[in-house]
Amino acid sequence: MVQGNNTPTSEFLLLGLSEQPELQPILFGLFLSMYLITVLGNLLIILAVSSDSHLHTPMYFFLSNLSLVDICFTSTTIPKMLVNIQTQSKAITYAGCITQMYFSILLGAWDHFLLTVMAYDRYVAICHPLHYTVIMNPRLCGLLVLVSCITSALNSLLHSLMLLRLSFRVDLEIPHFFCEVKQMIQLACSDTFLNDMVMYLATGMLGVGPLAGILYSYSKIVSSIQAIPSAQGKYKAFSTCASHLSVVSLFYGAVLGVNFSSAGTHSSQSIAVTSVMYTVVTPMLNPFIYSLRNKDIKGALKRVLGMADK
Repeated sequence: MVQGNNTPTSEFLLLGLSEQPELQPILFGLFLSMYLITVLGNLLIILAVSSDSHLHTPMYFFLSNLSLVDICFTSTTIPKMLVNIQTQSKAITYAGCITQMYFSILLGAWDHFLLTVMAYDRYVAICHPLHYTVIMNPRLCGLLVLVSCITSALNSLLHSLMLLRLSFRVDLEIPHFFCEVKQMIQLACSDTFLNDMVMYLATGMLGVGPLAGILYSYSKIVSSIQAIPSAQGKYKAFSTCASHLSVVSLFYGAVLGVNFSSAGTHSSQSIAVTSVMYTVVTPMLNPFIYSLRNKDIKGALKRVLGMADK
């Protein structure tokens, strides 16, 4: 029996990370804590950057955009998971699932592009310091963020439209805590060849492309740092991109970990657990990485918290 995707009453069941009842309160408390930390930490970064005129530079402009995207990214998945645990329901409507998938793809891809743009910013700052303010002007910075957003939105729209053409079985259980495009395609009972092709091509172009840009930028950065004669100069140059490099390593390490785990195991549940690293843990840790390694952010945060105390 085939259930069309245009059926108003159709819905999916999000199985979550575990179906054991005794683990649900623990998962609820854990993910609620991580979500609140993510929102609060990234919100503080945005407030610090916007309130301190010394941080009105391209690097911190991109950082505040990354923080905003991270807040939205986690907000597309975690709240629904928490509601389902609290209400002891696994259901999500068809429209809700498509919407969640659309925004998770959009914001995930936007994260990729912003990290690439931030790598380019560090490349210009270290390799072309005398022309930095001319190259990284406000117009270019705004344009880079806008193009990243539009490209991500078009990519997400393409995946969503391709999914709308599919029909689904009656058994609509998604072994994940959110509507992930690959898992949804696997539930379809119609031909998914075009969907698979689009998914792999988009992953190749929008995943490998930004990563190649980051690697190229840092290869040039390393070459420039090696040419600096003094050890102090090398340390100062490296420290300007250390936080970004840490975030990039964490993000792509988590993404590659999910891909390797999906290739090496047939357990969808283990893939869902692994994906928590880049969907929840990485956005939560980003503010700590930038604030702990950056004196300007620390100072701005102290002033923001000081004003909040008053």
